[in-house]
Amino acid sequence: MKKTLPYTEAQIREIIKEYPTPFHIYDEKALRSRIRALQKAFSWNEGYREYYAVKACPNPVLMQIMKEEGCGMDCSSYAELMLSESVGITGDGIMFSSNATPAEDFEYARRLNATINLDDISHIDFLAKHGGIPEVISARFNPGGEFKIGTQIMGNPAEAKYGWTRPQLTEGFRKLKEMGVKEFGIHSFLSSNNIDNMYYPTLAALLFEVVKELSEELDIKIGFVNLSGGVGIPYRPEDAETDIQFVGDKVKEAYEKAFAGTNIKPRIFTELGRYVTGPVGTLVTTVLHEKKTHKDFIGCDACAANLMRPAMYGAYHHVTVLGKEDAPCDHLYDITGSLCESNDRFAIDRMLPEIEIGDIIAIHDTGAHGFSMGYNYNGKLRSAELLLREDGSVKLIRRAETTKDYFATFDFLGLPRLDEVK
Repeated sequence: MKKTLPYTEAQIREIIKEYPTPFHIYDEKALRSRIRALQKAFSWNEGYREYYAVKACPNPVLMQIMKEEGCGMDCSSYAELMLSESVGITGDGIMFSSNATPAEDFEYARRLNATINLDDISHIDFLAKHGGIPEVISARFNPGGEFKIGTQIMGNPAEAKYGWTRPQLTEGFRKLKEMGVKEFGIHSFLSSNNIDNMYYPTLAALLFEVVKELSEELDIKIGFVNLSGGVGIPYRPEDAETDIQFVGDKVKEAYEKAFAGTNIKPRIFTELGRYVTGPVGTLVTTVLHEKKTHKDFIGCDACAANLMRPAMYGAYHHVTVLGKEDAPCDHLYDITGSLCESNDRFAIDRMLPEIEIGDIIAIHDTGAHGFSMGYNYNGKLRSAELLLREDGSVKLIRRAETTKDYFATFDFLGLPRLDEVK
C-alpha cells in the first residue's frame, strides 16, 4: 500500500511561512471518514458507540469534530475529564477507565456522571468512599494466560497490570449488586496495534461468553460490552489496512451465536484511539544538517520530543521527502533529531531519495501517541498542532510552546529577566 499525503510540497511551504516547522498536522476529511466507516461497520448493534481514547491525541478541536460525529470519550485522568467537559461531553458520553486512580479523579468522574470502568476489585470500596457507587458501572476483565487468535499467540494477559480475574468478576459484581448497581458492563484490552482482522471478533467471543455466565449466575443486567482499543493501523507500506467492515461483520456473527435464544442484548462500545486518528496525522519537519561519518545522518528540526515512538519502541514510521515522492530511493540515511540521545532517530538505515538541506520531510501516522507523548527533555519545546480542514484551509489548533511556557512553572523563584524570555 503506497503511503500518500493530503497536501503537496507547495501547500506545506505556504503553511510554513505562517507556522514554522516542526508541527503535527491532522486531516479533518480523513478523520471524519474513518469514524463514519467504523460506525457503519457496527451499525447492526443498537446503541453502538465509539469512545475515542483521549490519550491518543488530546486536542479539544479534534475532540469537537469527533463529538459532531457522535463519538464519546474514553478518559483515564483528571485532565482528560476536563478536556471532555470543555467540549460539552459529560454523563454517559464519557467512559472513565483508569488504574492506580487518585481519589480526586474518581470524584470528578462521578460529578460528571461518567460511566466508570473499574480496573481492580479493591477499587469498589475506594470508589464508594470517593464519589459513591453509581447505578451503572463497568469492570475491566483480564482472562490471564495467553491470548491467541487461532494458534498464534497475540499477547500474555497474565503479565498485564490491568483488570480483574474471572473469579473476581463474580465476587465483585455480586457485591456491587448488593450496593445498588442496576446495570453492568464488561471491558477488556488484550492486544495493542493488532492488524489481524480477527482480533476484535476473537476478543468479542470471549467476552460474550463471560457476559452469559455472569448474567445467569448473578441474575444481573449486563448492558454493554466494551471491546476497548487494540485495532491497529498499517505503519509500514507493506502492511494491510484493517478491514473494519469485515471486523464488524465478524463481531456480529459472534454476537448472534452467543446470544441466540436469550434476552441478553448488550450494546457494543469501542475505544479506538490509534485506529481513528493515527493515520490522519503527520509530523512535518525541515532538514537542517547532513552529517557524513560512518553513516549518513540527516538532522531535522523535529526530535524525539515531538515523536517518541521510534526512540521508545523502535517503532517504524514511514518517511516522505516532499516534492520527491516519485524520485528513486537510492540513498541510505538515518533521520535524526537534536536530542542528546543516540536513539533520537525517526528512521534507521532507510532508503530514501537524495535529501538536501532545506528539504521538508513528512513523518506519517503520527495522529495517535505522537504529540501526546511529547516532553521537554533537553529544554525542547512542544510543537504546534494544525488542522487541515475539509475545504483545504489550515487552522492552528494548538500553538507551539515558547521558552516562557517552559519557565512558567518556576515563577515562584523570581528568576531574573524572566519577562524577557521569548
